[in-house]
Amino acid sequence: MLRIGLTGGIGCGKSTVAGLFSEYGIPVIDADEIAHRLTKPGTPATLDILSAFGPEFAAADGDINRKHLAKHIFNNPAERQRLEAILHPQVRAAIQQQLPRLTAPSCILVIPLLIEAGLQDLVDRVLVVDAEEEIQISRVQKRDGRSEEEIRAILKAQVSRQERLGSADDCIINNGDLSSLREQVKALHETYLSMAEKQPTSG
Repeated sequence: MLRIGLTGGIGCGKSTVAGLFSEYGIPVIDADEIAHRLTKPGTPATLDILSAFGPEFAAADGDINRKHLAKHIFNNPAERQRLEAILHPQVRAAIQQQLPRLTAPSCILVIPLLIEAGLQDLVDRVLVVDAEEEIQISRVQKRDGRSEEEIRAILKAQVSRQERLGSADDCIINNGDLSSLREQVKALHETYLSMAEKQPTSG
């Protein structure tokens, strides 16, 4: 199976691209969905995080106050690293558990922090979804209602656009409309099918 690591900065359209690949029957494993599942109220990861950061980051139902924690870590790199040290190994383990169950010729692993977390060894190719920074900010403002200051703090916490593109085997440019995105995904899907035929299994 050809494992494609799909990554990109906030607001670049990773979920949309993953959804377009799934329309071709390509299985998608989403690291953010795994992380959310791992941090439901009462889970070991949630208990570890609240123990590390303190009860002020807990919501009334025992869940993590995600907005409060996100604001805290994006303004404090050391605290962000502490959170990642708790969560990233568990996300990696969950991905590794899911991969053997897949039978398709290729799969998409949506890992926003693929490069930051050093998870490239999980994939055969890195696919970067890229967009202009001002477009990213506009999308996230519309989607999440975040302030520009908060979005820029998130962008600063992620690897630079240049570094991400430098790590890419393939790139999708998402500055335009959905039809342009569909065309790029279709072309890459056909390329990946061809590659998968030549590389039917991954190490």
